[in-house]
Amino acid sequence: MNSNYGLIQLDSDLLDGYVQSLGVEVVKKMFALYSQQAKIYLNDIESALHNDSEQLWQEHCHKMKGAAGSVGLAALHARLKLMEKTTAKSNEKAQQLLELKEHNQQAINAFESWLLSVE
Repeated sequence: MNSNYGLIQLDSDLLDGYVQSLGVEVVKKMFALYSQQAKIYLNDIESALHNDSEQLWQEHCHKMKGAAGSVGLAALHARLKLMEKTTAKSNEKAQQLLELKEHNQQAINAFESWLLSVE
Protein backbone atom coordinates (compact mmCIF):
# COMPACT_ATOMS: atom_id res chain seq x y z
CA MET A 1 0.00 0.00 0.00
CA ASN A 2 1.10 3.51 -0.69
CA SER A 3 2.12 5.32 2.48
CA ASN A 4 0.76 8.54 0.95
CA TYR A 5 -2.67 6.95 1.12
CA GLY A 6 -2.95 8.16 4.72
CA LEU A 7 -2.78 4.69 6.24
CA ILE A 8 -0.08 5.47 8.75
CA GLN A 9 -1.41 8.74 10.06
CA LEU A 10 -0.48 9.36 13.69
CA ASP A 11 -2.34 11.57 16.14
CA SER A 12 0.67 13.79 16.76
CA ASP A 13 -1.20 16.09 19.17
CA LEU A 14 -2.08 13.13 21.39
CA LEU A 15 1.44 11.71 21.17
CA ASP A 16 3.13 15.04 21.85
CA GLY A 17 0.85 15.46 24.87
CA TYR A 18 1.85 12.02 26.13
CA VAL A 19 5.53 12.90 25.81
CA GLN A 20 5.05 16.21 27.63
CA SER A 21 2.98 14.77 30.47
CA LEU A 22 4.39 11.24 30.81
CA GLY A 23 7.83 11.37 29.24
CA VAL A 24 9.37 9.47 26.36
CA GLU A 25 10.17 6.35 28.39
CA VAL A 26 6.54 5.83 29.41
CA VAL A 27 5.42 6.36 25.80
CA LYS A 28 7.96 3.75 24.69
CA LYS A 29 6.54 1.28 27.23
CA MET A 30 2.98 2.01 26.11
CA PHE A 31 3.94 1.38 22.53
CA ALA A 32 5.84 -1.82 23.36
CA LEU A 33 2.72 -3.10 25.08
CA TYR A 34 0.59 -2.18 22.05
CA SER A 35 3.02 -3.99 19.74
CA GLN A 36 2.78 -7.16 21.85
CA GLN A 37 -1.00 -6.99 22.17
CA ALA A 38 -1.50 -6.25 18.46
CA LYS A 39 -0.13 -9.69 17.61
CA ILE A 40 -2.72 -11.25 19.91
CA TYR A 41 -5.52 -9.09 18.52
CA LEU A 42 -4.61 -10.00 14.95
CA ASN A 43 -4.56 -13.70 15.81
CA ASP A 44 -7.93 -13.36 17.55
CA ILE A 45 -9.45 -11.55 14.55
CA GLU A 46 -8.10 -14.27 12.26
CA SER A 47 -9.54 -16.95 14.52
CA ALA A 48 -12.95 -15.25 14.47
CA LEU A 49 -12.78 -15.21 10.68
CA HIS A 50 -11.95 -18.92 10.49
CA ASN A 51 -14.72 -19.73 12.96
CA ASP A 52 -17.14 -17.54 10.99
CA SER A 53 -18.07 -15.72 14.22
CA GLU A 54 -19.53 -12.28 13.55
CA GLN A 55 -19.65 -11.52 17.29
CA LEU A 56 -16.00 -12.42 17.93
CA TRP A 57 -14.92 -10.53 14.80
CA GLN A 58 -16.62 -7.41 16.16
CA GLU A 59 -15.26 -7.88 19.69
CA HIS A 60 -11.67 -8.39 18.61
CA CYS A 61 -11.74 -5.54 16.08
CA HIS A 62 -13.20 -3.35 18.83
CA LYS A 63 -10.40 -4.25 21.26
CA MET A 64 -7.69 -3.57 18.71
CA LYS A 65 -9.41 -0.34 17.69
CA GLY A 66 -9.25 0.93 21.27
CA ALA A 67 -5.62 -0.05 21.65
CA ALA A 68 -4.65 1.62 18.37
CA GLY A 69 -6.48 4.80 19.33
CA SER A 70 -4.85 4.93 22.75
CA VAL A 71 -1.35 4.99 21.24
CA GLY A 72 -2.22 7.56 18.58
CA LEU A 73 -2.53 5.30 15.54
CA ALA A 74 -5.38 7.39 14.16
CA ALA A 75 -5.71 5.90 10.67
CA LEU A 76 -5.47 2.33 11.98
CA HIS A 77 -8.15 3.20 14.55
CA ALA A 78 -10.39 4.48 11.74
CA ARG A 79 -9.87 1.29 9.70
CA LEU A 80 -10.77 -0.90 12.66
CA LYS A 81 -13.85 1.21 13.34
CA LEU A 82 -15.11 0.28 9.88
CA MET A 83 -14.01 -3.34 10.18
CA GLU A 84 -15.82 -3.96 13.45
CA LYS A 85 -19.14 -2.93 11.91
CA THR A 86 -18.71 -4.65 8.55
CA THR A 87 -21.26 -7.10 7.23
CA ALA A 88 -18.89 -8.36 4.55
CA LYS A 89 -18.66 -11.99 3.53
CA SER A 90 -15.78 -14.16 4.73
CA ASN A 91 -13.66 -13.71 1.60
CA GLU A 92 -13.96 -9.93 1.89
CA LYS A 93 -13.10 -10.09 5.60
CA ALA A 94 -10.06 -12.20 4.75
CA GLN A 95 -8.89 -9.42 2.42
CA GLN A 96 -9.58 -6.81 5.10
CA LEU A 97 -7.50 -8.83 7.55
CA LEU A 98 -4.56 -9.03 5.13
CA GLU A 99 -4.72 -5.27 4.64
CA LEU A 100 -5.04 -4.73 8.40
CA LYS A 101 -1.88 -6.72 9.05
CA GLU A 102 0.05 -4.65 6.52
CA HIS A 103 -1.43 -1.42 7.80
CA ASN A 104 -0.59 -2.33 11.40
CA GLN A 105 3.05 -2.92 10.44
CA GLN A 106 3.18 0.39 8.59
CA ALA A 107 1.68 2.15 11.61
CA ILE A 108 4.25 0.52 13.92
CA ASN A 109 7.03 1.65 11.61
CA ALA A 110 5.64 5.19 11.53
CA PHE A 111 5.39 5.26 15.32
CA GLU A 112 8.96 4.04 15.67
CA SER A 113 10.15 6.79 13.30
CA TRP A 114 8.17 9.36 15.28
CA LEU A 115 9.73 8.10 18.52
CA LEU A 116 13.21 8.62 17.09
CA SER A 117 12.28 12.21 16.26
CA VAL A 118 11.28 13.01 19.86
CA GLU A 119 14.20 11.37 21.64
